[in-house]
Amino acid sequence: MIRHPFGRWTAAGSLLAVLAFASGCGTAQVDRGQAAPSATMSAAVSPSPALTAAATEDLRDPAEVVSEDGLLKTRIVVERKKVRLAGKDLWALTYNGLYMPPTLRLQPGDRMEIAFENRLPDQVTNFTNLHVHGMHVSPVGNSDNIFLSIDPGKTFEFKYQFLESLEPGTYWYHPHPHTRSAAQTAGGMAGLIVVEGLDRYMPQQLRGITEHSIALKDFQIVGDQIKTADLKMGAPTTRTVNGQLNPRIRIKPGETQLWRIANIGANIFYKVALPGTTFHVVAQDGYPVNKVYPADSIVIPAGARYDVLVQGGQAGTRELVTQPYNSGKAGNQFPQATLATVETAGTPVEQAALPSTFAPADDLAKEPIAGRKTIVFTENKAGTQFYINGKQFDHNRIDFRVKLNTTEEWTIRNDSDEVHSYHVHTNDFQVMSINGEPQVNYGLQDTVDVPARGNIVIRSRFVDFPGKTVLHCHILNHEDAGMMAAFQIDR
Repeated sequence: MIRHPFGRWTAAGSLLAVLAFASGCGTAQVDRGQAAPSATMSAAVSPSPALTAAATEDLRDPAEVVSEDGLLKTRIVVERKKVRLAGKDLWALTYNGLYMPPTLRLQPGDRMEIAFENRLPDQVTNFTNLHVHGMHVSPVGNSDNIFLSIDPGKTFEFKYQFLESLEPGTYWYHPHPHTRSAAQTAGGMAGLIVVEGLDRYMPQQLRGITEHSIALKDFQIVGDQIKTADLKMGAPTTRTVNGQLNPRIRIKPGETQLWRIANIGANIFYKVALPGTTFHVVAQDGYPVNKVYPADSIVIPAGARYDVLVQGGQAGTRELVTQPYNSGKAGNQFPQATLATVETAGTPVEQAALPSTFAPADDLAKEPIAGRKTIVFTENKAGTQFYINGKQFDHNRIDFRVKLNTTEEWTIRNDSDEVHSYHVHTNDFQVMSINGEPQVNYGLQDTVDVPARGNIVIRSRFVDFPGKTVLHCHILNHEDAGMMAAFQIDR
């Protein structure tokens, strides 16, 4: 990955383009295994039957736009363009003409200004907007305001002021216009955001290590275009990493790398594993953990992110896969598929000791509870209409109210026969229990799976930013069909 200062970006060492700019639903479930003493990989293994293409090119980390002197300023143009994907030329919905747009990289306390131009044709959509997913920032005005509508031919100036306390980790950006979120995200409109600062919690030996983005995006095809209408979660789909089909990820024996694994697709689940290797989770949903924990596989619903440490073992190749996953009898069964090929080769390096403790603990169990609420997810028998507390989303209705500078405990109940993914804007939450079973507090998060016919209990602390915001199922098909609610954070 090659970084360039604010306003200029490349990927894999080749200049792709120059941005135009002014003046310049884990606890998504985690299978936690015991950490092997060396977390080594065995020698070469044969490819799985789900391998869709041989690994013929190295992983390309997305280009980056990097903040400078406390400001990240850039331009994002939304347009329908043909892109090269999986050996085909396909019409896609793009940011700056790319299926995998640049990563926005900034520091806590930075400002971000984005000139956002909508060039989508009317027949595709008549409006869009921009959401900085998971970020603790104002939900009103020209900040992270998903109630805005930017029509074709219009440009809007987004301005964000992030706090010095913004947590380091991986976030992402995507459209959030109600009834069109799934179509636009599935069409390709999604990119990463990285907030610097994880290094300060790393032991000295692991600071500045190689990092890779593992941005999981999938697309369905109709003719010569990525499908955006009548999306079916269980339909055949092409899963990519950074827009590539089965890229090669290189690692040396003994080397430790940081992988930012993010599901930035519209709907489907991933159960990510690298058989024979243990992931060591250091951040979830842009929030550093207080204790590094091992995971043999990670269930990642749409919208969720995990930053993990991975260590190279013996020389050989191994497939990074998404394992079979069943989201319930009213949901879908997702088959195993190969995501990337990991090649361990080169001169071995001394394997670093991995950290155990990490960031300071933030435990909402110790805070007084100012209120309690119940959120109930339901759907009709046909699975075409979705509800929160018996109601479908209405822009003009406030469904819940909370007070700024208070902590509340909410129960999210799923009265359907499929998994739903609970996501909330503006403030993260702590998962207290799942189906009555208390959960270990590793840190806060913004997306969690709610089991079919089950429930979770969370605690949220509402600080810094008053205003109108939303909670919803982050299966965007469900959100667009009504499973979203607005709530007001009152001063």
